[in-house]
Amino acid sequence: MNPLIPQKISPRQHQILEHLLENRNGLSVDELAKVLDISRTGVQQHFVALERDGYIRKSMLNKTAGRPVTIYVITDKGNNYFPKQYAWFSELILSDLLQEIGPERFKAYMQKLGGRLADKLSGKFDGKSLSERVDELALVMTDLGFQVKVGMEPGTESQNIQAFNCIYHDLAQKHHEICEFDLALMSSLLDKDVEQLSCMAKGDCSCRFRIK
Repeated sequence: MNPLIPQKISPRQHQILEHLLENRNGLSVDELAKVLDISRTGVQQHFVALERDGYIRKSMLNKTAGRPVTIYVITDKGNNYFPKQYAWFSELILSDLLQEIGPERFKAYMQKLGGRLADKLSGKFDGKSLSERVDELALVMTDLGFQVKVGMEPGTESQNIQAFNCIYHDLAQKHHEICEFDLALMSSLLDKDVEQLSCMAKGDCSCRFRIK
């Protein structure tokens, strides 16, 4: 199971996570059954799926009288299930950085970031052929949120990677230098020069990269 790709959440499970988000000390099966007006069995079934996928975890609550009660609390993954808006903050940082260091150094900084991420991922690529590296890169990009397809460049013997979405499209429209991050990441992991043939941030239908 890929930890970077969120599992599907049903409307009822979404409600459960909402209640656990509002009650950070946790809730029991009985408490949620009462709030949601469903059976204990129904709550337990949802808990099994949510706990399996890492959205919630068990915690024990000691009662002053009687047996301890099992409660469930939301995990970091459960908290991160709810949408967050980072684009405005990223734009603020990038705009300020660009103003501070200038276009050329900003471009070099994006390249350096791509290289740093490549260093962290390099273990997955060691000892593999180019074709295997390309397949592994496609998996890495999928984990990052890209919808990608690997193919051959028409009229050449070069492989290409086509991305049908851009995970930072709004930012890349304002700062085309962000594409240097992708190029540095890809070329470092493949140990080959990579050429960008098209760019969604510049109005193209997809982002296409040729592996030289």
